[in-house]
Amino acid sequence: MEKPLCPRESGQFVSEHSRDVFIEEGGVQEVAEMLYRLRHSEALTASGWKKANPLPSSDALNWVFVVDTMNFSFWPEKEAEQCEVTYKGTTYTGYMTLCASITRAVEEGVPITDPKYFSQMSVEELGLVLRSDNEIAMPMLQERHQALTEGGRVLLEHGGSFRSFISQAGNDAQKMVELIVEKIPSYRDEATYEGRRISFYKRAQILVADFWGVMEARGEGSITNMDWLTMFADYRVPQALVYLGVLRYSDTLMQVLKNGELLLSGDRREVEIRGCSIWSVELIKERLQKLVQERDGQTCDINATVIDFYLWPFAKEHHKEMAHIPIHHTRCIYY
Repeated sequence: MEKPLCPRESGQFVSEHSRDVFIEEGGVQEVAEMLYRLRHSEALTASGWKKANPLPSSDALNWVFVVDTMNFSFWPEKEAEQCEVTYKGTTYTGYMTLCASITRAVEEGVPITDPKYFSQMSVEELGLVLRSDNEIAMPMLQERHQALTEGGRVLLEHGGSFRSFISQAGNDAQKMVELIVEKIPSYRDEATYEGRRISFYKRAQILVADFWGVMEARGEGSITNMDWLTMFADYRVPQALVYLGVLRYSDTLMQVLKNGELLLSGDRREVEIRGCSIWSVELIKERLQKLVQERDGQTCDINATVIDFYLWPFAKEHHKEMAHIPIHHTRCIYY
């Protein structure tokens, strides 16, 4: 089987053939200008990672692996029926329910960040860790269990920790993603579009970016080739890109999404939403770098990861203003 295009090449290929999702030049310019104004703020640094991940335990690297291995499909069947987890007086929904429940388990003495434990834990044990504080359970418990135990077994085969596993790739972000995807099946986020094998590798890229975030926060070691990573193609950031005028959906697609129609993983329209999101952020990044060069006479090291670290919290913070723009619904293990 042919090797899939890497995520950046996939995004470009999809954007060139897309029938229902379009990148708007004016929106790209406006967001680049917005980010230019923020270029010196902490929001556009690796520290943005802390904003998206405020709850890691002391065993931060294994915590990140556990969370990212189960980081998929948090959207509720009905908006009013959200899974909720309350931790230290704060009630969380969405992805943050996973972060809070893992940190809660650590405090309760569950060795959830130890691969020897989570590689062989039962579905019932994981269900207890991920329990909600209302009657609505986190979706896809069986799939999360399969992904986590599988990932744990891989870590045990490679030194017994995420650090020992990922060190095989040296300090190169691209090699890290390729290692994760090669060794851990649940991270193989690929599709076929217009006859080509393509890839998004959303969770694998987030895992590398989160590793980078932890290491930066510790002041340890630099990871090279971070610019190879793209934005992380999920369901929340595309909504923000439509809201910001960067992406435009066809009337037909917009109606499908407003009707709440489920798109299967690999559906042409789902691939176009994710692919065009990736390529639009690449264009924003290029435009931002050009602005910094032209106006400041400097090079700009803001990469797609940092832009995503900004856009994802932006989407969460502005969810009420963006409520008229539907997210796409795909129930899968990739995002």
